[in-house]
Amino acid sequence: MQAKTAQVNKKAAADKKAAAEKKAAADKKALADKKALADKKSQARKKVNSPTQVNSQQKRDSRTELLTVSVSLNTGKIVSIASIGILASAILVSAMVFIAG
Repeated sequence: MQAKTAQVNKKAAADKKAAAEKKAAADKKALADKKALADKKSQARKKVNSPTQVNSQQKRDSRTELLTVSVSLNTGKIVSIASIGILASAILVSAMVFIAG
């Protein structure tokens, strides 16, 4: 009976070891596949970025620049001018009402 138990234990240990080795091999393969996929994606990005963007940037840089327009708004000045105008119109309307009445 002890021989059978020892044999069963040996078989169980061998099965555990085989399962662990199989799992380790599967993990290693998955890691290698993941790394290969990442390398493939990075190579694809490099191919996309290199020729077309460089050509378009060279074309853009080689064009002669005729006119550059720069627009900036100072909202503080705009608000102050608008408020002065509204205040002046209110004073003028009230003066007209006072004179007419």
